[in-house]
Amino acid sequence: MNSASQPRPAVLHYDTPEYDIIAPGDFVLCAISGKPIPLEMLTYWSVEAQEAYAGAAEAVQAWLQRHPPKSARND
Repeated sequence: MNSASQPRPAVLHYDTPEYDIIAPGDFVLCAISGKPIPLEMLTYWSVEAQEAYAGAAEAVQAWLQRHPPKSARND
């Protein structure tokens, strides 16, 4: 089997409004779902958390996990 044909994960540094490719690859993994996201489809990520998301719902879920509403905090 030719290893060049195997999809491989990329390593990115997420910035605003773009990202830098640290190690070339074909995809990154969604931090919430674990689904592979082809780089050409990557539109949601967090600069703060340095992670990628498969879609808007996953991005919101991750943001809420990092910033829970005051009513959900144990202050």
